[in-house]
Amino acid sequence: MPARPTATDGDFVHRDLDSGVEFATELLPQRDTVSMCFRMLTGVVDDPPELTGVGSLVERTLSKGTERYDGRALADAFDSVGAQWSSLSGRQSMIVRVVCLPEFVLDVVDLVAEMICHPTFPQDACQVAVELAQQDLRHMEDEPHELLRVMIQRLTLGPLLGRYPGGEPETLARITRDEIQSHWRQCYDAGRLQVAVAGPVDADALAGRIDAQFAGLGRTQRAGREPADFTFRPGRLHRHKDLQQEYIGITLPGVPRDHQDFATEQVLIGVLSGGMSGRLFTEVREKQGLVYWVGAWHEEPRGKGVVHLGAGTTPERCHRTYKTLLRELERLAEDLSEAETCRARDGLIAQHETESDLTRARAAGLSDDLFHFSRPVGLTPKLQAIRAVTVADVEGLVLRLPRDQICVATLGPRAL
Repeated sequence: MPARPTATDGDFVHRDLDSGVEFATELLPQRDTVSMCFRMLTGVVDDPPELTGVGSLVERTLSKGTERYDGRALADAFDSVGAQWSSLSGRQSMIVRVVCLPEFVLDVVDLVAEMICHPTFPQDACQVAVELAQQDLRHMEDEPHELLRVMIQRLTLGPLLGRYPGGEPETLARITRDEIQSHWRQCYDAGRLQVAVAGPVDADALAGRIDAQFAGLGRTQRAGREPADFTFRPGRLHRHKDLQQEYIGITLPGVPRDHQDFATEQVLIGVLSGGMSGRLFTEVREKQGLVYWVGAWHEEPRGKGVVHLGAGTTPERCHRTYKTLLRELERLAEDLSEAETCRARDGLIAQHETESDLTRARAAGLSDDLFHFSRPVGLTPKLQAIRAVTVADVEGLVLRLPRDQICVATLGPRAL
């Protein structure tokens, strides 16, 4: 049987452009599409405390009108070249993602630059954006999983980084068009912009167009690249809510994306929560019947890391579920098998070699590389690191986790 083909890296180009933009591309000449990520290094961490959510409102209104286009015309311009695009804002970044055909790459750069560099923030669009953000908050009250996520992130990441990017009722009520435009002027400049591209492109031509189009945005000296500003402090938080279920979130300090143990942490999460064969599913849900939902995951603000455990159970089983989650984590240092470790490794590798080999995922991965490593890393070293993880590595990481120093958030009718 011939050897199974695996995902391989293309050639990387990485430059700091004269405009201040950090540019990187993974050259993939055999691909049929190009994917681009424009990451502005600003997020809720930059929102004034009394105006939390203003950065998200900037992102919502960038596309509603520019110096050359109104909102409808800008959407039509993207559609005319067949470009699919979306935007999002978070804790440390605002990202515009675009996929297009290679022949339209330079046209797409022009359109994204027009949107980011020359927005006009129409009054009616700003008002609608505030109203939609307020509606999102009201809708969240019917989404216990989302409420729990907001609670545990505020508890874990602190009062600044842990704020919900979408804002709060009292802060959204204060935000006007003037605040939105002022925040854009303060936080959007070429020195904060990272552009990551994957596909069959001419790197020199693309870099030149990006440099020219964003040169007028203004420049700082590579701002927004400092590590996340929070210190993990143990704590507990309960919110009473009249529900039939009880939701539990637990966090522990993890490792950042650029740490030598990050691949080991990925395998650890895979052992705990790698589908229906994960320990949490089999031991907590299937064998003991304690929960209807259970999982483990991790997140990595720049330069930091957090490990999450979560479950949905009944109020009567809340305390037992909490103890069982921690016990299952501890037990990995006692009876972890080679089969479990291999299954978690293989699952991660399969995911990387399928989903992560898509052109869109390659650009997203390159953007994450710039964000976390300040350079292209590529898929191959990440796969090699995962393949090298052993049972002893996972056991050692579990033993180093400060399981007596945790944050716990509960949502429902009963506190722990």
